[in-house]
Amino acid sequence: MSSGGKVKPFLLFQFGVVLVVLLITAFRPGPWDAVRTIGFLLALLATLFLFIARYQIADSFTVTPQARALVTHGIYSRIRNPIYVFSALVLAGVFISFHFFWGLPLLLVLIPIQAFRANQESKVLEEKFGDEYREYRERTWF
Repeated sequence: MSSGGKVKPFLLFQFGVVLVVLLITAFRPGPWDAVRTIGFLLALLATLFLFIARYQIADSFTVTPQARALVTHGIYSRIRNPIYVFSALVLAGVFISFHFFWGLPLLLVLIPIQAFRANQESKVLEEKFGDEYREYRERTWF
């Protein structure tokens, strides 16, 4: 969604994909033991924050590093890259819920990739917004 309240097709697609994954996770056969419950709740909560962050970044969301606007409100007032953080937590929650603990090491591949992407975005933002971005970076995590 944008700040103008329009629903963007890509956001709908993203929401649809994550919703399908959550539904498969919730309705798969098998007992709801503690591990499944914890994993599902982690994925569900991370999904909530993921889409809040995605809504808050609005039209500044891009797949490639671009500096459309410096978003510093909401979740972005605490975390510079909440989409990366909460995406990884959704994936971790789904793996835990399915008892796919062997999948958790995939996060060891995903996290450095996300950190690299965040670093590339940081360079673009610092180039465009200068001191304003550097001050923002100092008061936020990742």
